Amino acid sequence: MNSQQRIKELIDLRAEAKLGGGEKRIDSQHAKGKYTARERIEILLDEGSFEEFDMFVKHRCREFGMEKQQYLSDGVVTGHGTIDGRVVYVFAQDFTVFGGSLSETFANKICKLMDQAMKVGAPVIGINDSGGARIQEGVRSLAGYAEIFERNILASGVIPQLSAIFGPCAGGAVYSPALTDFIIMSEKSSYMFVTGPKVAKAVTGEDISIEDLGGAQVHGTKSGVSHIIAKDEEEGLLLIRKLLSYLPQNNLEDPPIIECKDPIDRMDDALNEIIPENANKPYDIKDVIYSVVDINEFFEIHRNYAKNIVIGFARFNGMPVGIVANQPEYLAGVLDIKASRKAARFVRFCDAFNIPVVTFVDVPGFLPGSHQEYEGIIIHGAKLLFAYGEATVPKVTVTLRKSYGGAHDVMSSKQLRGDINYAWPTAEIAVMGAKGAIEILEGRNISKIEQDEEKAKYIAEKEDEYTNKFANPYEAARYGYIDDVIEPRNTRFRIIRALQTLATKKDSNPPKKHSNIPL
Repeated sequence: MNSQQRIKELIDLRAEAKLGGGEKRIDSQHAKGKYTARERIEILLDEGSFEEFDMFVKHRCREFGMEKQQYLSDGVVTGHGTIDGRVVYVFAQDFTVFGGSLSETFANKICKLMDQAMKVGAPVIGINDSGGARIQEGVRSLAGYAEIFERNILASGVIPQLSAIFGPCAGGAVYSPALTDFIIMSEKSSYMFVTGPKVAKAVTGEDISIEDLGGAQVHGTKSGVSHIIAKDEEEGLLLIRKLLSYLPQNNLEDPPIIECKDPIDRMDDALNEIIPENANKPYDIKDVIYSVVDINEFFEIHRNYAKNIVIGFARFNGMPVGIVANQPEYLAGVLDIKASRKAARFVRFCDAFNIPVVTFVDVPGFLPGSHQEYEGIIIHGAKLLFAYGEATVPKVTVTLRKSYGGAHDVMSSKQLRGDINYAWPTAEIAVMGAKGAIEILEGRNISKIEQDEEKAKYIAEKEDEYTNKFANPYEAARYGYIDDVIEPRNTRFRIIRALQTLATKKDSNPPKKHSNIPL
């Protein structure tokens, strides 16, 4: 065979590999409204940047006639490329080859990719579309999953790991995405569950559809497994590109700063009026966030899960930050189990990757009731407390209105090493609200008053007295727990100045193998 024949052979083999399971299966994938593995990579990465590896890998299984079914690449496409010029490693499971099922060699390809990403210090993006373990390979397939899981664990907090779910992801396959930093699911075409509807019915008698058991909406609203819901695959891939623009390549780098044309001293007079006169009236905290961040751009995470707290990424003067904010518009912004878990993991992610945390506080306390107590609100609330207290990144806190009781401590208070703690003049920082406080402090005196009108007048007077004395930011400022009381319309400028000052901050935790966060 001469050199021209060898080159032709190479070209033919590449063409064969790019066909995956063949034209018929590619057409079937398209008929479902889904892209192929390589098409997804093409959309995700900068044009012409993808370098594929292990294109010629084949499985080694000889059982059940598998030696007669061989496909180049063996059901997963792996390699590296760039997003906005920055290196990323990517693997995309190919549903056209054995339904994207994982074999020993399939797993080896992913592990090789992740090992290389760790050496280079670059993010890993996994695009999942798989029927699960390749049954014909038995325990070798299970071992392959465990090898991937171990790498997910070791890479956690070292390089960003993102998972896109664009098809089935069931059984053991769900745990690799669960170990990564962010999960993106596409509506109607993706699902995740440990055991499917048939097993659920056989074991528990529950009759449920795939969509209701593990669809994108379920995991985006009820379980919180999915961080971002995209209307389709293309939007999901573009959202991954956007998300990565806020993140550093690894834990030893700072997040990328971009040029900002939004003036740092831009004021918004509407902020001076945004807090309602009635302390029990809601407002949308996102209006505050959009107003103060660069070019009114906020990339929200977990938008439809635990809506009483808002998390996401934004920029201040070009610098990426993580934002955590109580949402008075939903459950009055109260902290509950889901909100605590949601925010705690986000704060820890930001801390792991050197992203400053800006916190907007308007919290009446923790959600009371037996359901929350039985489900462990004490432990789950402690997660958020722990996350803030452990974080060594710059932390800027702005208290807008309520900051009551233990929830005040939890929300990046000065005692949890909050670096700069501001308050608006409307801030109410106290053990509890005036109504509850007076019921406790004046309960005996109130019970002695027989006339309803006199009782109501006495209560009102005492509530006003308590409010004037405690429900304001100046009592906390008197002790240095609040660094300054600021005019709301100056919030953007004050946050940017704080972040600029804290850019060279150095803080550390005591030497330890690892912490034991309350799980």
